[in-house]
Parts: sequence; structure tokens; C-alpha cells
Amino acid sequence: MSDDVKINNGSKTNTPENDFITVKNLVKYFPVHGGILKRVVDWVQAVDDVSFTVHKGETLGLVGESGCGKSTVGRTMLRLMEPTSGTVEYDGQDVFSMDKDELKQLRRDMQIIFQDPYSSLNPRKPVSDSIMTGLNIHRIGTKKERQKTTMETLHKVGLEEYHAHRYPHEFSGGQRQRIGIARAVALRPKFIICDEPVSALDVSIQSQVLNLLQDLQNEYGLTYLFIAHNLSVVEHISDRVAVMYLGKIVELAPRDELYDNPLHPYTQALISAIPIANPSLKRERILLDGEVPSPLNPPSGCRFHPRCPVVMGKCAEGEPEFAQVNPGHFVSCFRVSE
Repeated sequence: MSDDVKINNGSKTNTPENDFITVKNLVKYFPVHGGILKRVVDWVQAVDDVSFTVHKGETLGLVGESGCGKSTVGRTMLRLMEPTSGTVEYDGQDVFSMDKDELKQLRRDMQIIFQDPYSSLNPRKPVSDSIMTGLNIHRIGTKKERQKTTMETLHKVGLEEYHAHRYPHEFSGGQRQRIGIARAVALRPKFIICDEPVSALDVSIQSQVLNLLQDLQNEYGLTYLFIAHNLSVVEHISDRVAVMYLGKIVELAPRDELYDNPLHPYTQALISAIPIANPSLKRERILLDGEVPSPLNPPSGCRFHPRCPVVMGKCAEGEPEFAQVNPGHFVSCFRVSE
């Protein structure tokens, strides 16, 4: 990715000086064990040479089919999983070279909202304890101040003080996700990874949670990496969008540019599947043949070529470069770069 790219997306101007998170050549492989001795017999190539930047104050959407590696990218960035190789720089600091104390300090600035709030909350503790956990670990303020921060944060996410003493099973899915958001923002972080935070919620509740995330972003100056498989949701909340397929990013562009002018065949197929609210309007569907290949044995060359409707001979021979074709618009496709 070029270092001199300037992107003007709506009211936000992003320059190299504004790069907040820089991911370079990130790789995460998972070992496959087999045999009596449980030796490593193969590797699942979950994330393979992924590079992108997240600009301060923006929301970068990361989309793709289930199993493409997008959640692994997010968790590896926070070192909830150790990387196989690559680097992640946060505000000029190398996350992967930090020691235990430095990483603990980083946790105050980088948080995550999980897809399933019920499994990420302790069922044996009232929700106030879950929200206060980070404040206690980092010893922020006195006990009374931590309790006050917890109650203020509950109010920020649309819950009341009496909710603080209830347990996770007493809340609806949307309320539990609000609690998960409260836990993430209680430390007043600068960067939050939203790992499919609305995929398990009803459509009506999805819009409420998305609006809440935007309100908190505006109030606290948050930066988001928003991971999802629903392109309609991503279009609503993102400033830029990266499209991922089988462990690699195949296209990255400002939101309006990507949805109005998708260049990669995979992105075109995804966007063609978005429902249109007006029944009198129709969009021509692009149907892809076959299934997503296994990350245990990905195809040679371009990983999308076995399903690509416009495949060429050289697509199976070499991997296309992830190159800029328009200002701020990057694509990995031989046909586009010709």
C-alpha cells in the first residue's frame, strides 16, 4: 500500500500522518495435529499476508464470508492470538514486540466487542462487576469513582442504574450487547474492534446498536474496526471498507466508491446480493459457482479464481498485486490492473 495516499471521504480527510493502526503483512496459521504423537501435519492458513491502515477517528469495515479470517485479523491485532508473522503498529508502537507490562497498558486504549455478548459475560456476576473489571485491573480512580464511572457508562448505552445489579441471563440479546459495549468503553479507549456486534440481533435492534456505536464514536473520538458479513450494515456505519476472501484482502476503498464502483469480481458478487427495499427495482445477481476452498489447501495464484466468472489463464499461475487503481481504491485482480 502506497505511503503517499490521500483519501477524502465525506467530511473526514485521511493522510499518512493520520494513520492510527498500521497492519503489515499479517499472517496467522493454525497447526493441524495428527497421528499418535499429535505432530503438526498441516496448517490452516487463516490470515495470509494482510496489510491495511486504520485512520484516526474513522470506521473501517472488514467484510467477507464466514471463515474468511476477518475475526482472526481482529483478535490477532489485539494479541488475543499470537501472530505467525507480520507487524501491527498502534500510534507508532509495535504491538507484537511489547512485553507484559506494556501490553497491559495497551489494553486501556484497545478494546473489543464480541459477537456473542452472553458467552463473553460472566454468568455468575452482576453486569456492574463485568463492566468494572477493567477499571479494577488498571486501578483507575477510587472504588467510589469506579462505581460512578460504571453507572455513567450504563446510562451512556441506554440502561438504567437498577440494571447494574442484574445478571446476564436477565437481559435480552440487545441489552446484553449494550452491556458488552459498556464494558468496552468504560476504560475510555481510543480504538475498538467490533467483531460482528449486531449479527445475532433482530434487524430493529441492529439499527439501535449501530446508532449507539456512532454516538459513542462522536462523543469519545473513537476509532473502529467493524467486522461483519452483512454489507448493508457495513455500508451504514463505515467510512472505508475492506473486502476479505480466504485469508486475503482483495479490495479496499472509501465506502461510497466501493458500493458505487466495485472492481473485484468477488466484491461485485457480494454487492449484487444486497436486497433492494424498493420492490419495483431489480439488481442483476452474480451467482458464484462452487464452494469456498479450504484454507488448509488454498488454490494457487489468485485464491478466487476457481469461482471467478471472468477468470483468465494467468489467474491460476500467479497472485495479483494488491495495487491502487484509483485514489484510495486498492484491488487485487489481474483483469482490473490490465
